[in-house]
Amino acid sequence: MKKIYLFASLLFACVSLGLTSCGNDDELSSQSVFGSETQAEPNELDTWIKKNYLDEYNIDLQYRYNDRLTDQVYNVVPAKYENSVALAIMFKHIWLDVYREVLGAEFLKRYSPRQIQFIGSREYGPNGSVILGTAEGGLKIMLYGVNEFDIDNPRINVDDPYADPAASPADLNHWMFHTVHHEFCHILTQMKNYSTEYQTITAGSYHSQDWINLKDKKVQEEGFVSAYGSSEYNEDFAEMFSTYVTMSPAAWNKILETAGEKGAPLLNKKLDLIRKYFSEQWGLDIDVLRDKVLQRSSEVGTLDLRDLSKN
Repeated sequence: MKKIYLFASLLFACVSLGLTSCGNDDELSSQSVFGSETQAEPNELDTWIKKNYLDEYNIDLQYRYNDRLTDQVYNVVPAKYENSVALAIMFKHIWLDVYREVLGAEFLKRYSPRQIQFIGSREYGPNGSVILGTAEGGLKIMLYGVNEFDIDNPRINVDDPYADPAASPADLNHWMFHTVHHEFCHILTQMKNYSTEYQTITAGSYHSQDWINLKDKKVQEEGFVSAYGSSEYNEDFAEMFSTYVTMSPAAWNKILETAGEKGAPLLNKKLDLIRKYFSEQWGLDIDVLRDKVLQRSSEVGTLDLRDLSKN
């Protein structure tokens, strides 16, 4: 109705003011008033991404804002250039190079997401939840909050599962690396499903509606590694995997201690099925993967996150 009202108002203005330009005597120009879209000239980051992501693994890493790639329901902002440089370097070191070491380059070329999109801000759900990332059909991973970490003091917490992830500087393990392992797990399980036995371990305890109001420590007593993991079994599986491979053995033991006599056996049973799934379906030892993730996470402090030529 607003569009119709606007059109009628403009028509009335043309008639009232005696404006002849609103008639159909003038020929329409074939040139668009918006001009033509032009592709930005490749910069240093574009060239580096092409070499290290696109040419090497056929991964299209996007950091420029593209509204066609984002969910229009949410208001988000573009990723900053300097943060995109730092994150692209870290992701290569902690994620791509890890899987290359343990499974080889061909695995990444075949199974990695075809596109990764950096978004500067976060998305917030109507229930107050924070959306850390999304994976779409095994093709695209969206990562949010790229503008919120300290480039010169990157914090990657692997030892304390209960540390405040929002404390300054922001914990990149929680906001980014845990997230990308979680979303990649979804991609892999969409290609090769895991045993339905996993769904039965805590079948009657999932919190599909109220998980947002729960604390990790509370749901660990019920056999879930995180509140989000207690929402449904696919998220449970991905949260278990991503938590295990991004946290130290000491941190995992803290979770088991908190889970107690009831929750710890359930978590261990789930972990056994996850370990079996990745071994049998993907030839992946998740303990080897974890060792590599922890090693490379500890090396981030030695990287120059502002100079692409050194990476």
